[in-house]
Amino acid sequence: MKQKSEKYILWFKETSKRDVPLVGGKNASLGEMFSKLSRKGIKIPDGFALTATAYWHFLRENEIDKKLKVIFKEFNPKSIKSLQETGKKARTLILRAYLPKDLEKEILKAYKKLSQKYGEESTEVAVRSSATAEDLPSASFAGQHETYLNVRGGEEVLKAVKKCIASLFTNRAISYREEKRFSHLKIALSVGIQKMVRSDLASSGIMFTLDTETGFKNVVLINSIFGVGEMIVKGRITPDQFYVFKPTLKKGFKSIILKNLGRKTHKYIFSKGGGLKEVVVPQKDQQNFSLTDEEVLTLAKWACEIEKHYGMPQDIEWAKDGKLNQLFIVQSRPETVYAPQIGKFYEEYLIKTKKKPILTGIAIGSKIGLGKLRIIPDVSKISQFQKGEVLVTKMTDPDWVPVMRLASAIVTDEGSKTCHAAIVSRELGVPCIVGTQKATKVLKTGQIVTVDCTQGLDGRIFLGEISFKVKRYNLERIPKLKTKIMINIGAPDIAFRTSFLPNDGVGLARIEFILAEKIRIHPLALYHYRKIKNRKSKIEKEIIKKIDELTVEYKDKKEYFVKKLAEGIAQIAAAFWPKPVIVRLSDLKTNEYKNLIGGELFEVEEANPMLGWRGASRYYDLKFRPAFEMECKALKRVRETFGLKNVWIMVPFCRTVEEGKKVLELMRKNGLEKGKDYLKVIVMCEIPSNVVLAEEFLEIFDGMSIGSNDLTQLVLGLDRDNAQIAYIGDERNAAVKKMISQIIKLCNRKKKYCGICGQAPSDFPEFAEFLVKEGIESISLNPDTVIKTILNLAKKKNV
Repeated sequence: MKQKSEKYILWFKETSKRDVPLVGGKNASLGEMFSKLSRKGIKIPDGFALTATAYWHFLRENEIDKKLKVIFKEFNPKSIKSLQETGKKARTLILRAYLPKDLEKEILKAYKKLSQKYGEESTEVAVRSSATAEDLPSASFAGQHETYLNVRGGEEVLKAVKKCIASLFTNRAISYREEKRFSHLKIALSVGIQKMVRSDLASSGIMFTLDTETGFKNVVLINSIFGVGEMIVKGRITPDQFYVFKPTLKKGFKSIILKNLGRKTHKYIFSKGGGLKEVVVPQKDQQNFSLTDEEVLTLAKWACEIEKHYGMPQDIEWAKDGKLNQLFIVQSRPETVYAPQIGKFYEEYLIKTKKKPILTGIAIGSKIGLGKLRIIPDVSKISQFQKGEVLVTKMTDPDWVPVMRLASAIVTDEGSKTCHAAIVSRELGVPCIVGTQKATKVLKTGQIVTVDCTQGLDGRIFLGEISFKVKRYNLERIPKLKTKIMINIGAPDIAFRTSFLPNDGVGLARIEFILAEKIRIHPLALYHYRKIKNRKSKIEKEIIKKIDELTVEYKDKKEYFVKKLAEGIAQIAAAFWPKPVIVRLSDLKTNEYKNLIGGELFEVEEANPMLGWRGASRYYDLKFRPAFEMECKALKRVRETFGLKNVWIMVPFCRTVEEGKKVLELMRKNGLEKGKDYLKVIVMCEIPSNVVLAEEFLEIFDGMSIGSNDLTQLVLGLDRDNAQIAYIGDERNAAVKKMISQIIKLCNRKKKYCGICGQAPSDFPEFAEFLVKEGIESISLNPDTVIKTILNLAKKKNV
């Protein structure tokens, strides 16, 4: 009987993760999961692999091994022309060769056995390449070699096998091996032949056991489209996107903290003659998610099991069979971009400019690139590209990889966060902006441009050189202080990245950003949608049109508000879990509410909105109360459905104790009872009455967070929006400091929480020192001042 290493074919059940030298990373992983994880309910389609032994047998029978040595002797890795010529010669050599008869016979026998297992004479299979140095934690060969889908019949399988072997010498694979310093002649290629999942009748996609933009490891990110998954990397469609929070998922919560409907206009289905064909997705399906919530949660649980089994973050391909109505895992490999570096360093790219960008798009990563621009219309012209230039093109595919490595930045017309350009630029660490729609038309070769990916998902391209700084911190060297250092944050998009800063949680999560930038519609316009729709005025018709555009997939317009708000808060709460995240209830002023869509129907003109209808006084007002109840519903969802019990609630601009009692009672009626399920509710200390009646306020609240901005303007009797007297508004004023000192001492005496979330400690190092000396429990800072403030305070004694 042959030893394992002597066999030409191994079934998945015969292979494990130890067999990478024999069957490559992809097939070894499939075998490992098929053998070890099927028993845990994770479904893997069966199949078999041609071994490295089969590869060497094929090469030697045709004397290709000797001929390849001659070809690669002439190869100049620094020349794109040489790369193209070498690849073409090597591939032609293989495609003109024959498969040895004994190997051919074994392949056909195994294919017949696989077909019989699935009750067919000739079943559809995926024929995939798997290099023997593939999917090591420091290197991913994803996309370097070819895959052939919907292959049916013995003869077609044999053809696809040979084409896979030839793909070991694609230009991009040769270039990748050069960069990773793998030998071209010592790596073998295994070919996996796996039962094809009928995702053409359902959906498919990719998922990661961390956030691909930041490396944040407490989420599973699932991307999903209709049809076969190959469409996902083309960049012409945007997949549905789901973030599932792992820690609370494992406790049984339905923790889908973010759901974004994609733009799924096209899909791949099986072609009758084999392979795939592109078709249009029916309009009614485009407005539906391609997975149910239960399917999302199932996939996320499987992803956690796979990650646990391998002991490292994973990049996983999945597919849903439309005939069987079942989910399957079709591949898993180590995530190679962030896994090796999580938690060691924090890098900040800092850019300040008032200049308007010439172009915007979707930012990939968080870096800045600068260089001379070169537009390359198609892959045949890549030899023109010079190292250090900014690559601009319509969209990339695997053949572009050799020049992508040379680019200082990449800009594309098409694409989404999951397109080829995005995936490769992340791995290469090259700043990239996709989906600009018109970069190849607006920009010109030779221009100097700055490509900025530091603003969350908003990618900006500036003409000319914009100066920027890069700060890199070793997080292991940042000292720990006695005083808690928390963070002020408003934009959910930057929460995962910001969580890597040294911190003790979030002292101020502002929901105003979510209201203004994500929801954009006045909550009462959503609540009274039907009433407004029945009216006939021109203004109301225009408002309804705008609402319909933003809420197209929502029949219940109130759910749009609740979902968007819950998801925004949940992203922030998940990023810093299990540390406390103090969410301030809405505190927009009348003029700010008026700027929202439909706002003019519900807001009056106020002479001084700073001192007007804001904060607590809105919540119990009969006119605004429905909006506040929707806010409570969102917070309840975050805590009870998503399981994010680390969320505290903070009541802003609470003028009287009676007002505080009314708000707490209203919250209780809406399922947010102080003290229940560890819910803490604190009040902002930002009005002189909060200081004068601090004892009484602390009787009903769990603590105070000092809002030094408003407290300063009200103690000093000024309007902080008035530029003429703005210079007087200084938190370091003795009267302000005296009030703050009073509050700190009282909270400490009563063992109640006391923090500060105003701007002052971020702006003035000496003010932060004053707070520490007074014994404040926590200081909440803007993200860009956290490390600077910690280092400054660490120099002082008794901090």
